[in-house]
Amino acid sequence: MTVTPDRPTPSAAADTAPAIIDRFVAANRDYAVTFRDGGMDARPVQRIAVVACMDARLDLFAALGLELGDAHVIRNAGGVVTDDTIRSLTISQRALGTRSIALIHHTGCGLLGLTEDFRRELELEVGQRPQWAVESFVDLDGDVRQSMQRVRTSPFLLHTDDVRGFVFDVHTGLLREIS
Repeated sequence: MTVTPDRPTPSAAADTAPAIIDRFVAANRDYAVTFRDGGMDARPVQRIAVVACMDARLDLFAALGLELGDAHVIRNAGGVVTDDTIRSLTISQRALGTRSIALIHHTGCGLLGLTEDFRRELELEVGQRPQWAVESFVDLDGDVRQSMQRVRTSPFLLHTDDVRGFVFDVHTGLLREIS
């Protein structure tokens, strides 16, 4: 594949440690000991859905001042608005009452400059063409605008008057609004 990680490969010592998912399960057991059902509804308190990149450097709850139960957070590679994103937003609005949508891309995104060669190489490797598009981009601001347009023109969404797009700077933590 044409993608290389930004950080070094884990050391051999990490290979002998418990598998990461086993650590998740153990952490969950610890969490469940003090967990108390707060009686929250599935409808977000702030009536907002956030679409953002899956990049592990984005701590959306901290960056946006969100608490558990405040927002629906929909994440995918690039934070692009795909058919599945529209599906999630439609359910979020029509079944669960959200009214506002924030779209968040970020600097240093792995989709910046990735090409359809990624898809072709994948097809050669596994012998099957992916049904999905890579949705890569070279213009960060332009892709935020395209994502906003996809949301605003979707016939499935009821509320498209409060759709705003941003670029999160992974070095400063600041959002820059795209108009």
